[in-house]
Amino acid sequence: MSGPLRILWLKTGPLHPVDTGGKIRTFNMLRELRRKHRITYLALCPEETEDSVKSEALVYSHEQLWIPWRETPKFTVPFYAELAKNFFLTRRPYAIEKYESSAMAMKIQDQDLAKKHDLIVCDFLTPAVNLLHNGQLPGTPTLLFQHNVESLIWKRTYETARGRLKRFYLRSQWQRMEAFERETCAAVDAVAGVSEQDCGLMRQDLGLKNVIGSVPTGVDIEHFSPAPASGRKPRSIAFLGSMDWMPNIDGIVWFVDEIWPALKRKFPDATLTIIGRKPTPKVQELAQRDPAIRVTGTVPDVRPFLAEAEVMVVPLRVGGGTRIKIFEAMATGIPVVSTRIGAEGLPVKHGGEILLADEPADFAQQIALLFEQETLRRSLGQNARRLVQARFSWGSVTDVFEKYCQEVAAVKRRTNL
Repeated sequence: MSGPLRILWLKTGPLHPVDTGGKIRTFNMLRELRRKHRITYLALCPEETEDSVKSEALVYSHEQLWIPWRETPKFTVPFYAELAKNFFLTRRPYAIEKYESSAMAMKIQDQDLAKKHDLIVCDFLTPAVNLLHNGQLPGTPTLLFQHNVESLIWKRTYETARGRLKRFYLRSQWQRMEAFERETCAAVDAVAGVSEQDCGLMRQDLGLKNVIGSVPTGVDIEHFSPAPASGRKPRSIAFLGSMDWMPNIDGIVWFVDEIWPALKRKFPDATLTIIGRKPTPKVQELAQRDPAIRVTGTVPDVRPFLAEAEVMVVPLRVGGGTRIKIFEAMATGIPVVSTRIGAEGLPVKHGGEILLADEPADFAQQIALLFEQETLRRSLGQNARRLVQARFSWGSVTDVFEKYCQEVAAVKRRTNL
């Protein structure tokens, strides 16, 4: 079909504050879609959510349907009790099961039976736990937007974990996630990924036949503008990301354990700033090791921190999808050093728009080159800025996703008896 669509968008929470890569992507794409299509935003909503957060949803949707929900705080006794219950009494991964809501499932069913929408978009895999009713999809055509291959993240987390008990638990969660992901993705009408690499993994490793294509990473190229070189602090490093997300925690701890000591020996005046919301105790402890390491926690604007750093690092060993943090840094002109997993799925080349390294010694050497060579810092930053400016504005990215929405909405509505 063509023309304006009525889209029911499923999510596990409000988008404000827009402080994670997933929220940034969804927020910017929904704002673009809202210009031409009618968006109904159906999401779980933590009970303590302020009314202002709900009202701000009008920026990215026309109508909101909020489902009250409470998340058990991490690292508490009830949290560990939930983990144990999940492990022994269910077959789904905890990261999925915790979002199960009968109220949300009923609301989806009500909206579907009323035939109010041309398309249902399930944003991330997590809301899909409430999408199937009695084993059946809604009659409305359904598109699952996979920001990551979730089972790949859990597999890599298991592979890099230490300790027999931890590895045993993570292996179980990875296998459960893979089974849920394969079954759920195969059930919907279509799946969209965020890179051709992710799409290939879903087709090959999960055996999916309904992967419609990929949606590139975008960036607000006006918001993230180049910062003057004169404002950058010599020998300064930045790391940006949600600091309650396992891949980010693993990456920055690995960086401080394995890479930072070599850098400090060569550059005693080097500094590291870890920028991102909700740093766990494990992350906060890093700042106690060395006064040159700063953990900011939540900040109102990441741009001043990017503007003062000479280098941004993305030392991820675990993860999937694409990294908005890299494009944001590239838009500001800051050179980036990343592992290959960290830059996986992005159209960047080593020595062109980015420097890539996987081993600690090599990673430290790439940072050292940038510290010592102003010309290299400048050329990488300029090349990176030109790339995102030419190809990855949110408008062009959303045009790709809109095409997939139109194709899936043309699927004939199911009649569930």
